[in-house]
Amino acid sequence: MSEMKLFTLEEAEATLPLVRRIVADVQLEYPIWRTAIQRYEIEASGVRAEWGEPAELVRMRDEATASAERISHYLGELEAVGCVLKGFESGTVDFYSLRDDRVVFLCWDPGEDRIAHWHETNAGYPGRQPLDASLTSGARA
Repeated sequence: MSEMKLFTLEEAEATLPLVRRIVADVQLEYPIWRTAIQRYEIEASGVRAEWGEPAELVRMRDEATASAERISHYLGELEAVGCVLKGFESGTVDFYSLRDDRVVFLCWDPGEDRIAHWHETNAGYPGRQPLDASLTSGARA
């Protein structure tokens, strides 16, 4: 990401309809990619380099690559919004924001209707805390 976008709570929540759809796409595609990779690795483990890559193995590799490219596209969409996906399986998304003149993350999970938590950029998910007045006022303190 070339330039960090700082969100107010209201700005971050305004993106949630789009972010929800993108995260749902990621969460549908990720297991497809994992399965494709696992199948490819199992099949490739029995092939010797001097035999070349059989057509079926090439097809499997191409399927895994296509799935990875779809995931990359979804991540690019999230980057264009200005947020960061923190886990393919969890779907947790962080939005850069300011709290007391320092950068923090507003934190959203797919099971949540709204953004209700924040954490320090180095704290991660275990450091999530409920929003307080310094983040809900809409002002960048």
